[in-house]
Amino acid sequence: MTHGDQRRPRVAVVFGGRTPEHSISCITAAGVIEAIDPQRYDVLPIGITRDGRWVVDLDGQTRPALTGGALPEVDGSGAEVVLRADPTSRSLLVSPPGESPRQLPGVDVVFPVLHGPNGEDGTIQGLLELADVRYVGSGVLASAAAMDKHVMKVLLASAGLPVCRWVQLRSAQCRSDPAAALAAVQHLGWPVFVKPARAGSSFGISRAADPAALATAISHAGEFDPRVLVEEAVVGREVECGVLEDQAGGPPDVSVLGEVVVGGDHDFYDFEAKYTDPESLRLDIPAQVPASVAEQARDLATRAFLVLGCEGLARVDFFLTADDRLLLNEVNTMPGFTPSSMFPLAWAASGLDYPALVDRLLQTALHRPVGLR
Repeated sequence: MTHGDQRRPRVAVVFGGRTPEHSISCITAAGVIEAIDPQRYDVLPIGITRDGRWVVDLDGQTRPALTGGALPEVDGSGAEVVLRADPTSRSLLVSPPGESPRQLPGVDVVFPVLHGPNGEDGTIQGLLELADVRYVGSGVLASAAAMDKHVMKVLLASAGLPVCRWVQLRSAQCRSDPAAALAAVQHLGWPVFVKPARAGSSFGISRAADPAALATAISHAGEFDPRVLVEEAVVGREVECGVLEDQAGGPPDVSVLGEVVVGGDHDFYDFEAKYTDPESLRLDIPAQVPASVAEQARDLATRAFLVLGCEGLARVDFFLTADDRLLLNEVNTMPGFTPSSMFPLAWAASGLDYPALVDRLLQTALHRPVGLR
């Protein structure tokens, strides 16, 4: 636990979870754990199984990894662990198989590389706030607001930021009164995109070209979230940039702009294009756009970050139309973070490589006060 005369900060990397993005979180964790300097930090991998059990890797031998093309899983074979919501101890209660529970020293900072509900939506952030434990990323409110695409759009639009037109529906209401659902979205034109209000990694997203396809798409999105968004289709390019909190309290830093170019049989940037068919995907970094567009995107990303009250990091996604108009699509408070993901690649192109990026996030979190700020 020591390096020289000082104890290394203990970093708990928490991954997995009870969402469809479980395996994506494991992939992200593998990259983050590999990048953390063991000479500077004491790393403790904590996985959450698909049924919600927390397990800890005490010997450091079992790490999440992508092997043989199979998506990784938290198998639950480690010692069960509980983070006590006790601000006086910040301790972990560990129960190794066949042994009596024992207490581990508390963690100094948590890196929650969890995607989707119960991880990216303010849930685990609330637990960490109760325990008085510092953590990487946005707090409860910003995490919840960014995860809920309807709330996010309301907040961004109210601040005068450009977003595409959308309608929020409940999948159950659409089943009971499909005519009303159709009437509510007619003004968006065809085609439309249908997505769960609170999911990520493109799970549950469909393109609907007519009323019949709309019903199917709403039903599909409803499998992931009872609240569904129907958005106008924007013809254009998909560009993204990364945002990092300034530890000194100044304006956030923004990376160069990157572009996602999807080919093959994919009509849009869906789950398969992101994770299972990499040959169909190209990331152009920096994006080949006019300097004025790149500057506007960086400004809009900064404003979106501040409007939502984000902390630590975010990836801000845009649609870029043929006449160079930018529309904010999403703000991701825990974006894909593998070494080949857009967020770290954009920062590498901006002069901050992957290990330095991870270290900056940890240092920002360690120096940030807990509680109201």
